Formats: sequence, structure tokens, C-alpha cells
Amino acid sequence: MMISPEDLRATYKALFNTDDGQIVLDDLQRRFHIHSLVHAERCCDSAFNDGQRSVVLMIQSLMKDIQPTEGD
Repeated sequence: MMISPEDLRATYKALFNTDDGQIVLDDLQRRFHIHSLVHAERCCDSAFNDGQRSVVLMIQSLMKDIQPTEGD
């Protein structure tokens, strides 16, 4: 199933802008190092932690409104 980037963004917003969605997003932020360092003793653990963190950052970026650039 193909979905446009705009529709996908709207779907993420619809999901995470609910009370339950906000609870889940808050939990993901706590679990996956949004407010803490991803550094670990072993570099492969740091890379794994950073990968988890990047998923939550992607969700957060999809939740933001896109500001039109000049000329749009």
C-alpha cells in the first residue's frame, strides 16, 4: 500500500495527538534515550541505542508542522 508523505505525516499526527498516543510517545521518549546520552561502554551498544533514539526523533519530526519556504 503506497501512501503519500503528506498522508503519512497526517496519520502519525492523528495517532500521536490522542491521549493514548501521547502516553505511548512519552514512554518511547523515556525508554529510548531522548533525554539522556546514548553512549555505552561498547560502541555497538552505543550504535544500537542511537538507532532506537533516531526512531523516536523521526516520529517527533513527523509530528511537527512543515513551515512553507519562501516562494511556495
